[in-house]
Formats: sequence, structure tokens, C-alpha cells
Amino acid sequence: MSTQSTSSASSTHTSSDLPPGINPLPEDGNNKWWHLFFGALLAVTLIVFLFWSNDFVGAGANKIILVTSVIFAVFMAFNIGGNDVANSFGTSVGAGTLTLKQALVVAAIFEVSGAVLAGGEVTDTVRSGIVDLNAINGLDPSEFVYIMMAALLGAAIWLLAATRMGWPVSTTHSIVGGIVGAALAVGFITGKGGWNMVQWAEIGRIAMSWVLSPVLGGIAAYILYRIIKNSILVYNDEAERRLREIKVEKKDLKLRHKLAFDQLSEAEQIAYTNAMVRDSMLMREKDWDPKDLESDYFKELNKINAKADDVDAHKALDTWVPLLAAGGSIIISAMMLFKGLKNLHFGLNSVANFMIIGMIAAVVWMAVYIFSRTLKRQNLSRSTFLLFSWMQVFTASAFAFSHGSNDIANALGPFVAILDVLKTNNIASESAVPMPVMIVMGVALISGLWFIGRFVIATVGTKITQMHPASGFAAELSAAAVVMGASVLGLPVSSTHILIGAVLGVGLVNRAANWNLMKPIAMAWVITLPAAAAVAAITVSILRVVF
Repeated sequence: MSTQSTSSASSTHTSSDLPPGINPLPEDGNNKWWHLFFGALLAVTLIVFLFWSNDFVGAGANKIILVTSVIFAVFMAFNIGGNDVANSFGTSVGAGTLTLKQALVVAAIFEVSGAVLAGGEVTDTVRSGIVDLNAINGLDPSEFVYIMMAALLGAAIWLLAATRMGWPVSTTHSIVGGIVGAALAVGFITGKGGWNMVQWAEIGRIAMSWVLSPVLGGIAAYILYRIIKNSILVYNDEAERRLREIKVEKKDLKLRHKLAFDQLSEAEQIAYTNAMVRDSMLMREKDWDPKDLESDYFKELNKINAKADDVDAHKALDTWVPLLAAGGSIIISAMMLFKGLKNLHFGLNSVANFMIIGMIAAVVWMAVYIFSRTLKRQNLSRSTFLLFSWMQVFTASAFAFSHGSNDIANALGPFVAILDVLKTNNIASESAVPMPVMIVMGVALISGLWFIGRFVIATVGTKITQMHPASGFAAELSAAAVVMGASVLGLPVSSTHILIGAVLGVGLVNRAANWNLMKPIAMAWVITLPAAAAVAAITVSILRVVF
């Protein structure tokens, strides 16, 4: 059959193509009880954590600094949820695969599980080694605490501002900017350090990621979604068009024979009815022969049904989607084994890892193939939506787990460093990550996703380009593949920027990318580091005076 799209409108698969009852936008109903629940949960968790942290640091620690640091860190985690996590789930919500509340539940489970189970027992106190604090001659532990506090607040304030504008930005770049700004401010104020404290080569790598990340994400998503569209979606469009024509033929056949039947005499009507009854019974037999049909109605109906069988509407779904799911499972399982679960140190060699990946791919192929076969009697659009929705949810969940295991702990490294200094009065290059810290930050994270995440979700899910589960799956899987590949090759990339580039790549395939919106987002990427640095520099100057 032809694979030419019947119309450009049908092939873009925007939100208008979603099955009835699916709303791609975050719901705006009466959420009073949800607001109260998350507000109360965050407040209670914060109070309990304050008591725990007071016991953890000991009686000799400055309690005002402790309480202030806890508030800054929770505020930072809150904004990570509102921006970074919302960015991860924007395509799922925008495609109508998940509602905002469902995305919240998935994020709560997988982001927090990734942080708690696979986040690692230690974290770097200075993210990426981008600032050499040893260059500050005689750095006092209290000055170090002020730098980390200011870094948290500087990054959090910038993230909040960006989130309210609907701009998805890098959490890592924000915290790096905060540390750089606060450290430079302390160095210049005390006269103990200067520009030489900053590893400018690392700043250059970050600047490179502003271009490299979205370009790689966009290319990967463009290629993957182009393949999905040409091999599955366009085929489905053509199949649905032919099925609609066949449906019209059946209606026309029924009308013509009804009119002809009314022209027959009573005896002829009885004879024809008996013939139709015999034909109907014949067609229920397993090995019936079309030549044995007696009535013109069933003879013509049989020819029309043969046309429908020739269409083979579910062929693309049965053939390509299981293979696509298996390929996606290879990427996702590799990302989980080599990135998301790397801190658990399973001790598996390369052969064992590849065998696990192979087994997962085989199971996924069989499961999706069986699922696809069970949808044979479903509407083709509904079947496509369901299959890609399932795959998109699994991809988003794995991405969330990997994000939780890698980014959250690192972004909150400054707070762990503060606790360590308050407890020991010494500066360490690495600090233990207590489980209560991960839990309270996880609660703050999902609270941020609920309260302010809808702004970034709207941008990623609907404003850059309209999403369908197929395009959302392509964007998420492409982003995961690029993140995994960049990690192996050591390329400086940002998962946030990669995903935005992937969404743009999908929009390019559909010729529906919102380039006007990308201008402020790109500007936000560029000013993330200096903006967080500026706020942190001002904050650390105030903290040195207040404390």
C-alpha cells in the first residue's frame, strides 16, 4: 500500500489527534485539597527534619545557620522539582499520556527512589571541581559554609524565576554558577583569592553544552521520529483513510440493496431473505467458499471485506512497534545499568551487563508484540495511542530514576557539605549523604513539581510543539540515548538542554516548532550561570555581615 500521507494535518499528529477524553494540558480543576496535602506534607517534613538535623550536627553548632541552611536547601529542592523534574515529564503530560497528578506520582516514586536507592553514599561538596577553594588562602570553615549557603539560594532564586517564566534550565549549571559567584565574592572581599580560583576550562565546557546538547538531542529525535512517522504513523494514516472509504462502501451497499429489496415482490423478498440467511450461516463456517454465496448482497460484502483484509491496518504496529520497544529497552536498560545504578556497585562485568540488556530486550519485544496483537479489534488511532503511551511512561520513569540517582544528590551537595562542617568544623572534599536528607529533599522536589511545575510542563509539552505519545516517546528515548552516549564519550552536555533539543527535533519533523519561544529559553540557558552567580555573590556578602 502507499505510504504517502493523505494530508499534512493528519500526519502531524497534534493534540487534536488524541482519543476522546484525553486532555494534553495540565488540569486546572479544584485542587484545594491537593494544595493543602502537599503544603502540609512539606511543612511537617521540614519540621521533623529540623529536629533530626539539630541532633545530627550536635549541640555546639550554630543553630541559626543550620535552620537557614535547611530552608535554603529545601527551597533549592523545591525549585529542582518545579523546573528539572517538570521538564522530564513535560512531554508525557503534553502528549496526554499522563495527567499532572499521575506524573506527580510517577516522579515521586522514581525520582526519590533514584536518589535514595542509587544516589550514592557520598557526594562532591563542590560540584564538578569548577572552583578551587584551596586557592583561598586560609579559608575558614565558616566562610565555606557561607559560600555553600549562598550557592543554594542563588541557584534556587534563579530556578524559581526561570520556572515562573516557563523556561527549562539546567539545575547543574545553576548550582555551579552559585558556587562560582559566592566563592569569587568571598575571595575578593577577603583579599585571599581571585579569578584564578575558577577553572575556566570547565566554564568553557559548560558554554559548549549550550550548543552541543540541543543539537545532539535535536538530531537524534529528528532521525528517530522521522523513522517512526514514515514507517508507522503515515502508514496508519493511509490505512485509516482506506478503512473509512471501505466503511462508506458498506453503507452504500446496504442502502442500494435495501432500495432494490423494496422493489421485489413478496415471494421474491422471501426467497432472497432465505438466501441471505443461508449465506450468513455459511460465512460463519471455518472453511467456507465464496463461490457458494447465493445473494448479491453477501457477494459484494465479501469483496469489500477482502479489501479491508488487504489493508492490514495493524501491520505497522505489529511489525515495527515491538522492534522499536526492544531497541528502546536496550538504551534505557543500558542507561540504568551504567548510569542510574552505577552507585550500587553490583560488581557485574561487561558480559553480564550485555546479557541482562539482551534478556530485557527480548522480554520487551515479546510483551509489546502480544499487547499489540490484543489491540487488533481496537480503533487504529486508539491502538497507536495506547502502545506509545505505555512505552513513553516506561521511558519517562527510567529517565526520572536516572535523574534522581545522578543529579539530585549532586545539586544538593552544598547542603551536605554544610551539615558536615557544622558537625566537624572541617572542610572535606566529599561528604556522606544521610538518608533523611534524601527523603526531605525528595518531598520538597515533588512538592515543587506540584506547585510550580505546570509552567515548565506547559512549555515542554505544548508550547514548543504539540505532542503525541509517539513524538513524546521519540523525544524521551532520543534524549536518553544522547545522555548515555555523551556520558560514555565524556562530552559536556546537559540533560535539560538535550530534551529541549529533542522536542525541537520532533517539531521540525512536523514543521511545527515554535522558534519564537526558543529565543528566551536559549537566552535563559546562557545567563543561568551568571544570574545564579550574581545572586549568590550578593547573598554571601549579606551572610558575612549578618552572621
